Parts: sequence; structure tokens; C-alpha cells
Amino acid sequence: MIRLMWQTINLLMIVLLLPGLTLADQAAEPIKIGALYNLTGSMAAIDRPALNGARLKVKQINQAGGLLGGRQLELISLDTKTDEQAAGQAAKKLLAMGVAAGLGYGDTNFVLAVAPTFQAAGVPFVTSGATHPELPEWIGNCMFMVPFGDDDQAFAIAEFAYHKLKIRNVAIWTDICTDFTLALARFFKQRFTELGGDIVEEGLLKTGDQSFGSLINKLQSASPKPEAIFIAALPVEAGRAIKQIRQTGLTLPILGGDSFDNQLIINTPGIDGADQVYFSTHSYRGDARPAVSQFMESFQQEYGQIPDDAFAALGFDAVGLIAEAITRAGTTEEQALSQALRTTKDFQGITGNISYIRANGVPIKPVAIVGVSQGRFELLDTWKTSDKIDIRS
Repeated sequence: MIRLMWQTINLLMIVLLLPGLTLADQAAEPIKIGALYNLTGSMAAIDRPALNGARLKVKQINQAGGLLGGRQLELISLDTKTDEQAAGQAAKKLLAMGVAAGLGYGDTNFVLAVAPTFQAAGVPFVTSGATHPELPEWIGNCMFMVPFGDDDQAFAIAEFAYHKLKIRNVAIWTDICTDFTLALARFFKQRFTELGGDIVEEGLLKTGDQSFGSLINKLQSASPKPEAIFIAALPVEAGRAIKQIRQTGLTLPILGGDSFDNQLIINTPGIDGADQVYFSTHSYRGDARPAVSQFMESFQQEYGQIPDDAFAALGFDAVGLIAEAITRAGTTEEQALSQALRTTKDFQGITGNISYIRANGVPIKPVAIVGVSQGRFELLDTWKTSDKIDIRS
């Protein structure tokens, strides 16, 4: 009997010492977070900075001791190459690897290609940059946004144009290839006309367009003459459009959303061509908070340059948001983590405080209004919406 007991104890000790089965090994097991970004192709200008921001936050968390008693974060990044089919396959691959949450993308179409797969698995997905305000409604209760919605940023720049720039007649150019640009233009038009302004010309473009001559000709012949033009386009096409507008001698203000928050908006048209460009973006540029300065310094130290845009800060915040929810939940179990994310309040992000007050995955956040002057981005105003109402129509 005693011999049998010792045999049982010895067998138990052997089992506990097997790789992956000891209590120490279980405690040290990393927390896997999946990151889906387009690091090549037309979306790379937006997605690559976001991934760099996410990596920086993971490094800082791990250097500070990790989460849940010392578990390190492991960021598993897959390049989906600006290909929606590749994105869908990558989502399945990450889930098969046992990620606790997913994050990624600065474009609504790509979020739509992956988030339903995470939703079906009950695993939370946090977008660092996609801004369509209906994303959580389309996907479900495992979908969360770090940025504000397109309604907020479109309302912000529309009100700035009407009240601060005193503009009454506007032309709108819209890239018809993405849900983001379509929504941005729709919400800008809604708010600008509600204020009493007029849309005197509307033009359509496509991602990848090289020439905007026909749109510029219509702009020049429009009656009444537009006092400004709102361009809902991605950074590459927006930069090209601004350059070609300026080359014709038109000096009217050019307006945009957060896709303008990119160095291409200055580099493509040149310093002189980028003057009188105004856009709404994330509360980050010109923010005097110490946390923002520390982020800028850390990013420069890590990558040898300051962030080109707000998407790096959004990627940083996406990881921080997930990590804070894991800490509050005390676990990486999917339902508990999703519930912790849903109850986020006053998360102190680099791009502003995040709270899901509207009972969905769209945060209430301030919107920065930025202007370009002599080749530099300048914070001109900060727009805030009420915490008590949903401003969408």
C-alpha cells in the first residue's frame, strides 16, 4: 500500500514537471494578442505606424512586469497586404493560435473582413483606426473602437469650417472605394447643410487615381463658386489632389478628416501647397499632457523618428486599452474580457480619454482641429460632443 502511494506521488511529480504543465509554466505563459495590419500596399501608410505604436506599448508593459502576476504580452503580427481575402484568412490563423484579443486596421473595409470571425469566436477585436460609427452595430458586442466615429470628426470639421472659417459654399470630393470615405463625406454634408451651408459641387474619385483634372475643371466652373473643398480620401490620393488643385492656382481652403493626419499631406504638394489645409483628427497633435510628450520621446527612441501621424498613438492606445481591461477582468477569458472592455470608463489614452458611455463600442472622445502652416501641423481647436446624446442621425 505504501509502495503504491509513493508510485502515485512520483507519477504526479513527473506530470507536474512536464513542459507546459507546471504551475510555474502556466503562470509564465504569455498572453497572446493578435495584430492585423496592412504593412504593404495602399493602406501601409496608415497601418504601419499603428503597428509600431502597438509594439511600443507591448514592450513597455513587458518591461514593467507584464500582466496578471507577471505574464508577458506576445504581439503576433500578420501582414495582410491590403488584401481583404488575406485578412480573412489571417483572422482565422490568429484565432487558431489562441489569441486573447485582436487589434488592427485603420480602415473600415478591412475591419469588416476580420471582425465577424472574432465575433463568432467570442473573442474581442479592437480597431485602432477604423472610424465608421456603425461598426459595433454591424459586428456585435465583441467589437470595440479606439478612435471616435466618422460622425464626430465630420461634424467637428464642418462646424469649424462654418463657424471659424465663415465658409458657406463647399465642394465635396469623395473616394467611392471605401466605407470610411463614403461615411465621412455623408456626415460632413449632413452637418454642414444643417448649419445652413450649401454643397455647390460634388465629385467622385477612386483609390489609386493619379489625375484629378476633370474634377478640378468642374470645380473651376461651378456656380456659385465654392469657398472651400472637402476631400474624403486616403492619404495618398488626398496628397495628390491637394497638389494638383494648387498647381492650377486655386488657393481656397481644403478640408478633410483624420486621413489627412499624415506627412504625405505636406510632402506631396510641398510646403506652399499645403497651406490652408484643415482637418479633424485625434487629440494628440499639440497636446501638452506629459503622457503625450513621453510617448513621443519613447517612440523616437524606439524607431529613430517621431510619429508621422496619430495612427501610431492609436495603435499604442489599442494595446493599452486591452491590457487595462485584462487587468480589471483578472483573466483573459473571452466573455470576461469583452465585458471589461464594454465597461471601460475614463481610460487615459494618448489620443484622449476613452469611455463607452453610449452603450456601444464607439467611444466619446474629443476631436482636434489641425491646420497646416508653413509645412507644420498646428492645433487650432478642440471639438467636444455631449456625453449624454448620440449625435448620429
